[in-house]
Amino acid sequence: MRATARVGAWSAGLLVALAAATVASAAVGPVSLDPVVVAKACLNAIGLPTGLDVGVVTASLGPLGLPVPVLSPTYTYPFDFALPGTAETIVRELRLPRIALAAVVGFSLASAGAVMQGFFRNPMADPSIIGVSGGAAVGAVATIALPLAVPFGLHAAAFVGAVLTAFAVYVLATRDGRTPVATLLLAGIAVQTFLGAVVSYLLLQSGESLERAVYWLMGHLQHSTWGEVQVTLPLAVLAFAVLLAYARDLNVLLLGEADAQSLGIEVERSKRILLAVSSVITAAAVAVAGVIGFVGLIVPHVMRLVVGPDHRILLPTSALAGATFLVLTDTLARSGPAQLPVGIVTAALGAPFFLYLLRRREVHAL
Repeated sequence: MRATARVGAWSAGLLVALAAATVASAAVGPVSLDPVVVAKACLNAIGLPTGLDVGVVTASLGPLGLPVPVLSPTYTYPFDFALPGTAETIVRELRLPRIALAAVVGFSLASAGAVMQGFFRNPMADPSIIGVSGGAAVGAVATIALPLAVPFGLHAAAFVGAVLTAFAVYVLATRDGRTPVATLLLAGIAVQTFLGAVVSYLLLQSGESLERAVYWLMGHLQHSTWGEVQVTLPLAVLAFAVLLAYARDLNVLLLGEADAQSLGIEVERSKRILLAVSSVITAAAVAVAGVIGFVGLIVPHVMRLVVGPDHRILLPTSALAGATFLVLTDTLARSGPAQLPVGIVTAALGAPFFLYLLRRREVHAL
């Protein structure tokens, strides 16, 4: 079967699985809802962007107020099922924002994980391997623990910290215009370890904010809003489109850099773009949800076993499977007597499953 047909078949199946997971997740909670009602409420929530409104918000920068223009999309809603007001409010305003953000974060982490595993030719690689999560953690915990005035708050600080860390690792690993993968990996490990020490120090200084900082570090989706989805989703889709455009280059890089060069690939340029875009999509996910482990490690690894190493197929299938996986694990996290950070659930499920894979299959370098 041709790659295009395989992508279409797998993507259709995974989209159906994601839709089913969304309806099942939205039906679960302190107030149980009929899945049919939930499905209609989900359809009512689908809005098609049809325009843009320009507004102005004031960002606090110390004692100053800085006016910042903001573009807000306007939507048209094609579905209008008659539903009980309470049920529709619960689904659209309380549960769907969290589910949608879980899907976007899972989509982003799994996409970046598939690229990182191919980039480093190592199935043990994940999106945080070059320190992106550590940089986000420093930015977020510093904002929580220290009296800092950061424009746009914690999310912006985490995103900036993640992107700056990725850039610093790239600069440290680059010599004479070349970035050896092994050097990049070692630089990432060293920087990640250093940032872990910084985070530990900031936690010691956090005082009454310690609980909030630790909760963020565990990874969570509680109190998600449609605003977070509207900011994160376009960035994730745009970054994914760039990664997918470089899927063929990533396939060729699996042969080795010398062979890729001989086949006409601009190796260093492709590596820079793949690294930069993977870092940005990871930073966006970590900024809104905290540090959620194993999604970018387990999901691409499993999908590679199922669909093979061709990144033209692996990237979209990993992204959709990652979205479904995080929706389901977050549903499990909030279904108990006390809501758990989703990072605890992904680690509790992901680590044993990965050990099972290691025991059942021999893992080789890609």
